[in-house]
Amino acid sequence: MKKGFVPVALLALIAVCGLCIVQQAVAGAYVGSARCGECHETEYETFQKHSVKAKSWKSVSIMASDLTPQELEGCYDCHTTGHGKGGFVSIETTPELADVGCETCHGPGAQHAETGDPEMITRKPDIKTCETCHNESRVQAFGYKPLISSGAH
Repeated sequence: MKKGFVPVALLALIAVCGLCIVQQAVAGAYVGSARCGECHETEYETFQKHSVKAKSWKSVSIMASDLTPQELEGCYDCHTTGHGKGGFVSIETTPELADVGCETCHGPGAQHAETGDPEMITRKPDIKTCETCHNESRVQAFGYKPLISSGAH
């Protein structure tokens, strides 16, 4: 193979993967809870005021110095919005997703925020969504009680 030569099959694979990433970013983009609050003011204000989840980054930041980078990364899955799914990356790059927010339960909200279409968001999450984080092993390890609807709305 000549130096600098890229096989056509590899170029095709790169193009397809790139297209998938762009489609995922459009279809599954996270916007942050403040954007949800632009239309859903009462729910947003209630969630911010009463839900411990709306302030979950505080717990992460308190524990961060005692954790390895791998342990800290594990915290992000349940204490931020959309980590590993196109959402939270780091406090520096995606601070608007640093807490557990609306989209943690209702799914990525970009399309819904853009169109207002209720079909573009999960209106009523089921218990399986909650059990992603509120499962038996975590309840026993951390001693918290799972709450349906976050006690906020």
